[in-house]
Amino acid sequence: MGLFTSIHIASSGMAAERLRTDVISDNIANASSTRTQEGGAFRRSRVVLSQKEAGLDWRNPFIPSDIARGVGKGVRVMGIEKDTADMRMVYDPTHPDSIQSGPKAGYVEYPNVNIVTEMVDLISASRSYEANSSVIQGSKEMFMRALEIGR
Repeated sequence: MGLFTSIHIASSGMAAERLRTDVISDNIANASSTRTQEGGAFRRSRVVLSQKEAGLDWRNPFIPSDIARGVGKGVRVMGIEKDTADMRMVYDPTHPDSIQSGPKAGYVEYPNVNIVTEMVDLISASRSYEANSSVIQGSKEMFMRALEIGR
């Protein structure tokens, strides 16, 4: 494990949480958008995260392969995908985007964004960002103390 490995892992987490915050902000901003460029109401987006894969490093042949490789390599963003949950239907026949005919006539299709869920996700992303920032600060303090020992 290198000297800056912990900082690298925490910085990848901070970048991922910043992206989550941006996506959540976009969801909240479009919580009442009934019309998009693609057509239809806005669909909630979410960030899919994954553990960074280990490189082609050497593996001890005496350790069983089902045991974890030890330290992590950080986190990476797999992608941003749209939520496929049902849209919220509100009866408002005077709305310009209301459905004109069929069994849902007079209903308006609103985004599947729940503000409470988005705020909980925002708090979670914020706390994760703070935790990764604390890891970087702690590593920095350890490095400074190690340099002081050498004096």
